[in-house]
Amino acid sequence: MSNRVIDAEQGHWLLAKMGKKVLRPGGKELTQKMIHSLGISSKDHVVEFAPGIGYTALQVLQKRPKSYTGVELNEEAAARLRKKIYGPDRQIILGNAAKVALNEGEADKVYGEAMLTMQADHRKAEIIREAHRLLRPGGLYGIHELGLTPDSLDPGKKATIQQELARSIKVNARPLTQSEWVSLLEQEGFRIKEIHTRPMSLLETRRVIDDEGLIRSLKIGFNILRQPRARRRINEMKQVFTRYKNSMNALAIIAERI
Repeated sequence: MSNRVIDAEQGHWLLAKMGKKVLRPGGKELTQKMIHSLGISSKDHVVEFAPGIGYTALQVLQKRPKSYTGVELNEEAAARLRKKIYGPDRQIILGNAAKVALNEGEADKVYGEAMLTMQADHRKAEIIREAHRLLRPGGLYGIHELGLTPDSLDPGKKATIQQELARSIKVNARPLTQSEWVSLLEQEGFRIKEIHTRPMSLLETRRVIDDEGLIRSLKIGFNILRQPRARRRINEMKQVFTRYKNSMNALAIIAERI
């Protein structure tokens, strides 16, 4: 990767290119809790928003849902996903999660991870509204996102965290407090069923080993060491995560379409 590409690369894609597979704020454990809480079965039509490198998709497909559709905005990611995910009733479509080329009420389960955080608040609402449109009544929507804590977090500190995150990961990240995430979902016609939280320690050594395993973690470390520019970028991200570790968390919310 050229220095120019590294400097402009969004944080999650940079980590993926270093070999990291688990890119969600709550790590593998919170992703697995979300999947379990969704209760995906062979009867379900499943839609995933922004599957990325397909880590969660491959776990969901082990549940053998009746159908799976991944909606991916990134063309490069969509092309790679199609090499992993194919066959009858399995598809990756290129498109925007706020306007999906599927019929109303076509899905039983919809989920997305670490993608609403990267949207402005009005865009968050549009995507949640689209999940509501896609789901049948009683269907479940799962999100796994970056949170701010506590609910009473000072607005000035909240703005500072959002600004520093955006600068370090090259995405306009706008995490919300738990009450704000809940409010967004409820305003768009969802009833909250479950909430799970976990510390935001995505780049801490213990979490990396838990998520990736020792061998892959060593490979990731080697890849980062070989590229000083990438190492600098990743250290900058880690410094922001560490600086605000007491004000950030990860949360998974399961909501039912009313």
